[in-house]
Amino acid sequence: MKLVTLIRRGSDKEELGILRGERVLPLCEAGFSFADMNDLIRRSSEKERAAMAAAEGPELALDEITLLSPIPRPLQDVLCLGLNYAAHAKEASGFSQDAFGVELAAPIFFSKRVNYSQGSGAPIPAHRDLTAQLDFENELAVVIGRDADHVPEAQVWDYIFGYTILNDVSAREVQTRHKQWHFGKSLEGFCPMGPCIVTADEFPYPPAQRIYTTLNGKLMQDSRTDCLIHSIDEIVSVLSQGFVLRAGTIIATGTPKGVLMGAGEGRFLQPGDEVVCAIEGIGELRNTVE
Repeated sequence: MKLVTLIRRGSDKEELGILRGERVLPLCEAGFSFADMNDLIRRSSEKERAAMAAAEGPELALDEITLLSPIPRPLQDVLCLGLNYAAHAKEASGFSQDAFGVELAAPIFFSKRVNYSQGSGAPIPAHRDLTAQLDFENELAVVIGRDADHVPEAQVWDYIFGYTILNDVSAREVQTRHKQWHFGKSLEGFCPMGPCIVTADEFPYPPAQRIYTTLNGKLMQDSRTDCLIHSIDEIVSVLSQGFVLRAGTIIATGTPKGVLMGAGEGRFLQPGDEVVCAIEGIGELRNTVE
């Protein structure tokens, strides 16, 4: 099941729906009521979600709605993995050995401040007053489905609600100047997500989906989501030993090789550039820099 947050044309009310090909079934039309996606994640039961997947009702065409980020307002900072694909770790150390030349034996965690996450089709602000090194990072984001506290690796799969696409937009010189990545990853508009959350039952576990990115139509990143150095099982288990991962927590699992800081040509995102982050089975997250 592909869950979305939407606004109907001519309305400013956010609603939840189920994406079915080129049409969307609003959950309210099928008799389900949740305040927002965070509420659905926390309160819905497995039986209720099965009923949603089979529900029928009046559907809307995509041109009748605007798809927002599936979770426009995360309840807390997004948790992120740094240098979690081997080839990306190599390209990053080539850009800045001081900032990225680190030991990979343990996961590298950082957080990303998100006041509002925009969806597919919404712009990425260039922040030209702060950065001339704007970059993209296509990442599989894991959404936690129930509070996770001291979870063994073998049980992590039972805590996962679903998956979405997250573009971990980064200001590279801000990221490296401050030595700690939080600020350079957290400017307003630096967390596009979408177009949907695919529930965990849709993929074999762990997901081994193609993950790829195009910039103005040119293929830049191309890998698979099972090429992680530190697996989803390890990531969730390690984090849950130190604090509770609340239902609705978003974890971005890292990006493959092919970001602009590894291109070696001094080329970074400019206004007008279109970035399309895609993951097989989830869809495309399409944003233009403004």
